[in-house]
Amino acid sequence: MPATAKNCSPFRSPASTPLRADYSRRAFLRSSASALLLSGMGSTLLSACGGGNLDTDQPATPRLASVSNFRDVAGAAAGYPTVDGKQMRRGAFYRANALTLSTADAATLNKLGIASVYDLRTPGEIARTADVLPSGARSQALDVLGVNDFVTPTLDTAAAAVAFMEGEARAYVTGAAQRVGYGEILTRLANGAGAQLFHSSAGKDRTGWVAALLLSIANVPLDVIMQDYLLSNVYLAQSIQAQTATLQAQDGDAVATIESPLFNVQENYLQAGFDQVQASYGTMASYLTQGLGLSQATIDMLHARLVV
Repeated sequence: MPATAKNCSPFRSPASTPLRADYSRRAFLRSSASALLLSGMGSTLLSACGGGNLDTDQPATPRLASVSNFRDVAGAAAGYPTVDGKQMRRGAFYRANALTLSTADAATLNKLGIASVYDLRTPGEIARTADVLPSGARSQALDVLGVNDFVTPTLDTAAAAVAFMEGEARAYVTGAAQRVGYGEILTRLANGAGAQLFHSSAGKDRTGWVAALLLSIANVPLDVIMQDYLLSNVYLAQSIQAQTATLQAQDGDAVATIESPLFNVQENYLQAGFDQVQASYGTMASYLTQGLGLSQATIDMLHARLVV
């Protein structure tokens, strides 16, 4: 993780969240993982932010200036710990935003031996910004939204923008096309050979959901899954600032304020997805098998690839 990640803070439930709802959410994750959450989160979050528990045998995941949200799904340092006392395996799965690789960053990425790249974007997004692939990597387009292009509706308030993002997260769970798409990407990751990378446009929403599912399968604690999700705001900080400045210059401060929730991630976005899993399927395990159609063998294969 970059040095700037020291500013990331431990996950805390919003003060406005009712205690009963918070208890219900934690009970859901406990039953999904079939284990108690770790009680001491300090060292875990320190590792998530780039410090502590550094295994010098594990080379640091490179930072890419041209693909700023590129990172290892397993986290920094020696990999995220799990609730059952194991540890995630680094170097198996990578996540990113669109692969607009510079020559220097392409050379860096080539050293990781990535065999497959899964592009989660719509055909329209791919047509606008084509990937620059790592050497030897096979590209597979997999539109998890099932639409020709991703279009943001006209929004009147920042609250409407937040509601839109929460609705997108819930649709990852309820939408027929989304369930097929997310089931397919997890199946391909389980069966693919070598190191694999998946990405969307910003690498924070669709990619963030896939990463959260993988961390759930690995039995990473909810608080760490949430913290990992929020780290997109650290990696994308310059991009978020640039998008906001461009919108201010083109359309004014009011429009920039309204649309700013689209540029980042918030706890409530991922929580909306988890809440929908609980409402629709009861547990994450049921969502994976009944909602996404994964076999237990596929889930076991993913777990074996994710965990040391």
